[in-house]
Amino acid sequence: MRCIILLLFFLSLSIVSHAQESLHTEVSYEYLDKLLAVAQKNYPKARMYSARVEMGNFGIKRAKLSYFEVLSFSYVYSPSQYANAINPNFLNGYQFGFFFNIGSLLQKPSMIKQAKMEQQALQYEKEAYDLNLEADVKKRYFTYVQSLVLLRIRANALLDGEAALSSIRHKFEKGETTFENYNNVLNMVTGQQQVKITAETDVLIAKSSLEELLGEKLENIK
Repeated sequence: MRCIILLLFFLSLSIVSHAQESLHTEVSYEYLDKLLAVAQKNYPKARMYSARVEMGNFGIKRAKLSYFEVLSFSYVYSPSQYANAINPNFLNGYQFGFFFNIGSLLQKPSMIKQAKMEQQALQYEKEAYDLNLEADVKKRYFTYVQSLVLLRIRANALLDGEAALSSIRHKFEKGETTFENYNNVLNMVTGQQQVKITAETDVLIAKSSLEELLGEKLENIK
């Protein structure tokens, strides 16, 4: 019994020493900036907001070009033989005319102002979404890094547990410890194996969640 207590004590020390790893040392903010740029480029909703801002810019240009709509041009062609037959003094040939719409001209400044305000609103929406996307990418990246660190801790603890199991198995075979002690360490290692599998699953889930925003595999982003 004293043997099993000592083994459990040393295993606990091993787990604590592995758990002292800092998450900050695992986070790469340079790599995180690359992930943010990729998400802005690839994520469909981010591209949608960029397209809407471009539509707003186009709306401003269209409103400015509409100034030409206040001017209109027309012409009338009167063949000389028909014009002389009706009225010799009537102008014949081509007659040109320009028309200027004052009411339409007065409306243009307000139309341009409205187009600019609509574009500004679209820009604000894009900026708000960019902030949300940035926060979401950071959250999922930190969760992914955390899952990697926890997996490493679980894997190292399992290695220590397997070493302890090998040692107590040797003692049990030599008759230096009881089956109960041997079985306790065996159950503990089995539990660590299950915890490690759970940690591996958490890594895969966190990686998939992050790649959803990136639109491509993490392995492709260097």
